Amino acid sequence: MGVVNATPDSFHAASRTAATDDAVQRGRHLFAEGAGIVDVGGESTRPGATPVEEREEIARVVPVIEALAELGRVSVDTVKPQVARAAVAAGASLLNDVEGSLGPLAAELGVGWVAMHSRGIPAQVAPEPVGHGILDEVRRAVLDAALAARAMGVDELYVDPGIGFGKGAADNLALLARLDELCEASHPEGIGVLVGASRKRFLGSLPHGGPLDVDERFEGSLAVATFAMACGADVVRVHDVAATAQAAALVADGEAA
Repeated sequence: MGVVNATPDSFHAASRTAATDDAVQRGRHLFAEGAGIVDVGGESTRPGATPVEEREEIARVVPVIEALAELGRVSVDTVKPQVARAAVAAGASLLNDVEGSLGPLAAELGVGWVAMHSRGIPAQVAPEPVGHGILDEVRRAVLDAALAARAMGVDELYVDPGIGFGKGAADNLALLARLDELCEASHPEGIGVLVGASRKRFLGSLPHGGPLDVDERFEGSLAVATFAMACGADVVRVHDVAATAQAAALVADGEAA
């Protein structure tokens, strides 16, 4: 899943596109590099980001989705129901929902849904340590949400542990270390696992190599994406599609050997 931020204030400059034409061009490029899904968002969730009004978010994402949906699968990264409705009408077929609240709407619209675990959007809160129970909290919350959505009629479901959303570096690492357990719990239910850790702040604050700016976090992002796929993650949401697609092919070849 490649990232297109149709917003001028995303934390990673390379994915930031203030103009519709630039966002469409980036999406085309991501498909060409091997993205199976392009995720279009119109509101940044980075720490300190300014909230975007619903009308403005719709104006940012809809023309981009309309153009990209002709080329491949498009998801919309939003928490707002009316934005999700407009995005689906424009061609999006997956709701990437960082608040984990749009399951009923996904059922109504007949599209897929990503149920993400969040202890707060980074733009709104500072992370607090969770501790040893973090995986149990995440697993219970996202699987319960996904199974409830299935009961409403959502056929395509993913759970996302929500790396960085109300969680500090230690909790993010603990979730990744036990990611295989989340996959083992989800897959028998027919539920996929999505991991989004690309370029995130915790990758630049690890004691062995930090601090690193966002432009210096490529290697860590690729390592986490590769590890996540090896653990069984079905989708990785990344800014750097070409390198991650190569890693995905390597993981697939290793599993087939």
